[in-house]
Amino acid sequence: MINALTVDVEDYFHVQAFADVIRPKDWPRYPIRVENNTHRLLEILESYKVRATFFVLGWVAQHCPTLIREVSKAGHEVGSHGYGHQMIGRGNQKDFREDVRRSKSMIEDKIGLEVTSYRAPSYSITSRTLWALEILKEEGIQFDSSIFPIVHDQYGIPNSPRFPHYQFLEGGNRIAEFPPSTLRTCGMNFPVAGGGYLRLFPYGLTAWAIRRINEKEVQPAMVYLHPWEIDPEQPRVPSPWRSRFRHYQNLHSTEEKLTRLLDDFTWAPMSEVLSSSLGDANLNNEVGNGL
Repeated sequence: MINALTVDVEDYFHVQAFADVIRPKDWPRYPIRVENNTHRLLEILESYKVRATFFVLGWVAQHCPTLIREVSKAGHEVGSHGYGHQMIGRGNQKDFREDVRRSKSMIEDKIGLEVTSYRAPSYSITSRTLWALEILKEEGIQFDSSIFPIVHDQYGIPNSPRFPHYQFLEGGNRIAEFPPSTLRTCGMNFPVAGGGYLRLFPYGLTAWAIRRINEKEVQPAMVYLHPWEIDPEQPRVPSPWRSRFRHYQNLHSTEEKLTRLLDDFTWAPMSEVLSSSLGDANLNNEVGNGL
């Protein structure tokens, strides 16, 4: 079973955990660490001959253009993570469309290829912002990974499908969706394979969950991480304890867990796994045109 490996290319000062203490206008004041951290991820993936999907923040593409070109030249799929890393629900439809257009244009200008994939900041396509899928389709996005089928205080649609599927839109359109991986037990979905969940859980639990998804449910898994998660030396931002816990806990463990995942499982960019899982030749052509 081939699983999807994804990276959200953002810096430590962009994260939602610090949104109440770091304003976007203050981002230029913070030292940029995303370049070195992403280079380290590229080195690791190259050593294992693994390609992934890198969802790039438009702000990063603007300030680190060489880095984004290097990601693309290394054979990885480059998607959009929006421009300003703002939760969709904090703005309106006009704000969202402008953010998508700005990020997409910024990234495409750097890599010379069409961007056809998207992941919302903090998985902020929820039941209240499903209109965002219509806008994504209108702006040329063919597949998405923004809906987390869990209960969470900031995001999630608990009853959304757990595995690759189509979200059907108005006018007979559709967009391919690949949710982050969960396990279902006791009538609830539990996140198992990415970000803070990857850092918090013992590696054995994560590996067991992926094997269960692959072997028992016969589905591909989705793992995600951020460049700042392999950087235990990053600056500490004064913030509430909950935010500090979510962001800093077990940063020292991420790189080792990643290399073990690369050893133990087979990985590919999200578009390849989606097209294989959904078995749609048209989707494969649409995605292929964007790579």
